[in-house]
Amino acid sequence: MHRYLKRYAKPLLAVLLLATGAAFALRVYGHRQAVAALRVDAARIARQQERLLNSELQRFRLLPIVLVEYPDVASALRNGKSEAAVRLNEKLRVLAERTGAPVIYAINRFGITISASNAGAPDSFVGRQYAFRPYFRQAMRTGTSEYFALGNTSHRPGLFLARRIGPANAPDGVVVVKVEFDRLAQAWASDPGQTLLVDDHDVVVVSTDWRARFTALRPLAPGVAREIALNQQFGGIVPRPIPYRIADSEATDSQDARYIVGVTHAPLPRWQLIHLLPTRPALRQADSWVRSASALIAAGLIGLTLLLIWRRTRAERAALAREALEEEVARRTAELRATNDRLTVEIGERILADQRFRAAREELAQANRLGSLGSITAGVAHEINQPVAAIRTLADNARTFLNRTQPDKAAGNLATIVELTERIGSIVQEMRRFARRGTHGLGPVALDEVLDGTMLLIGDRFRSAGVALERPADGLPRVIAGRVRLEQVLVNLLQNALDAVSGRPDPRVRLTVSERADGIELTVEDNGPGLDPAIATEIFTPFVTGKPDGLGLGLGIARDIMTEFGGMLETIPSTLGGAGFRIGMRRA
Repeated sequence: MHRYLKRYAKPLLAVLLLATGAAFALRVYGHRQAVAALRVDAARIARQQERLLNSELQRFRLLPIVLVEYPDVASALRNGKSEAAVRLNEKLRVLAERTGAPVIYAINRFGITISASNAGAPDSFVGRQYAFRPYFRQAMRTGTSEYFALGNTSHRPGLFLARRIGPANAPDGVVVVKVEFDRLAQAWASDPGQTLLVDDHDVVVVSTDWRARFTALRPLAPGVAREIALNQQFGGIVPRPIPYRIADSEATDSQDARYIVGVTHAPLPRWQLIHLLPTRPALRQADSWVRSASALIAAGLIGLTLLLIWRRTRAERAALAREALEEEVARRTAELRATNDRLTVEIGERILADQRFRAAREELAQANRLGSLGSITAGVAHEINQPVAAIRTLADNARTFLNRTQPDKAAGNLATIVELTERIGSIVQEMRRFARRGTHGLGPVALDEVLDGTMLLIGDRFRSAGVALERPADGLPRVIAGRVRLEQVLVNLLQNALDAVSGRPDPRVRLTVSERADGIELTVEDNGPGLDPAIATEIFTPFVTGKPDGLGLGLGIARDIMTEFGGMLETIPSTLGGAGFRIGMRRA
C-alpha cells in the first residue's frame, strides 16, 4: 500500500492542488454571486418600502385639501372661540379617528391653534402658539408645506402636512395634519436588514435601527445646524454621526460588519430611503454551498484518479481499488443525501417566502387602490355637482310649469330628475366598486347615449355662458366602455374647455368623432388660450393644474378611466387655436 502511495504521490498531490484551486475559485464565485444577489434584494426591498411610504403619505396628503372645503374651518379661524370652533373640534376628532391621523388642527393667521382633534385632552393643542414653526410660516407664504420635526407638545416625531386657508394676501390661517411613522417602521422591520429614511439635510428621521434615529450621514453645515436648533426641529437633540460608514453601495457598522446598500428616492423633495442588508448570512450560505460543491468536485477528481490508478495497476490493485471505491461511494452517498436534505429544506423555505411575498404584494396593491380613493372621491364630488345643479334647475322649472297648469311639461322635468338621481347613484356605485378588489365591468356603449347624457349634465352651462358647442350628428358607433365613467371623462374635458373660453370673443368648443382602423377617436377642442407650456407635459399628473382654484385631479382621473377601458387620453394641437384632447376607444 505504501509502495502504491509513493508511486502515485505526485498525481495525488496534483489532484489535491486542483481540488483546492477549484474550491477557492468556487468560493470567490459564490461570494460574488451572493453579493450580487444582495444588491438586487437591497434595491428591491428599498423600492418596495418606498412604495409603502408613498402609499402611507397619499392617505394623508388629501386631508388638508379636503379640510379647505369645510365651511367651519374658515369661520373658526376668523372668529376664534366660537360655535364654529367647537363644531370643528368634533369634526377634526372624527376625521382623525377614521383616517388614523395622530392629530389634525387649525391655526389662525397669528399662529394660535383655534381647533384640534385632541381638544379637551390633557395635551390639547388648542390655544398653543405655533407661529415659530417652519411649516406654519411656509404654508402662510407659499400655500402648502411638508415638514418633519418632533412635536412641540407630544415630543413625538412626525411629518406635518400644512395648507393655507384663504388667499395669500388675506389668509385666515393654516390647517395641519401630522403623520407618524411608527407603524410604517414596524412594517419595514419585517424585512431583513435595516431601513433608514433620510431628509434633505442627510439626517435619519425614521429608522428600524433605534441607534440610527436622528443621526447624520455626514457632518452638518454650520448654517444647517443653526437652523435645526433655531426651529427646534428635533427638540434638544443634536444629530450625532450615524453608527454606519456608508460608501457608495456598501457599508460597515461599529463592529465592522459589512452591509450592502440599496438607495431610492423617497416621495419627498430631496429625501432618500436607504436599506442595509447584512452580508454575513448570505456569505455563510454561499460558503455552505461551496463546501458541498467542493466535496462533490473533490470526490469526482479522487474517483477519476483512483480509476486511472486502477487501470494502470489492474492485477496488483484490483482488490484495494474495489474497497476504496466502495468506501468512496458510501461517503459520496452520505454527502449527497445530506446535501439533498439541505436542498429540500431550502426549497420549502423558498416556497414559503414566495407565498409571503405574493400575499404582501397583493396587500400592497390593495393599499395603493385605497390610497387613490381619496383622489377619486374629490373628482367624483366635482362631477356629482353637475347633475345636482341640473336637478335644482329642473325642479324649479317643474314648479313653474305646475303653477302654469302645465302638468305634462312638469312631469317631463320630474322624469328627467329621476334619471339624474339614478345617474348620481351609478357614479356612487362606481366608487364602491373601485374600493373593492376586482375590476370594473365594461361592455358595448352607444356613443349617442353617452353624448346625450353628457349634454344633459353640462349643455345648460354652455347655453348660459353663450358658448357655441359643436357636436356630431346622431348615428355614432358603439364602443367598449362604462357609460357613466365615459360621461365623467367628457364632462371633465368639456368643463375645462368652457372655463378656458369664458370671457373670450366668439367662444367656441368643438366635439368630433372619427372612425379609425384600430378603433374610435373622439376629440374635444376649444379656441381658448391653450395649455400653459410650463405644465403641459405634466397636465395629467395629480394636483397639477392651470386653474387658480383647481385641484388638478380631473385630467388624471380621466386618463386613468380611459386606460382601464383599454383606450387612451392625450393632448393634441387644437384646430381652433386653443387646447385639444383626443380620446381613443375600442370599437364594440
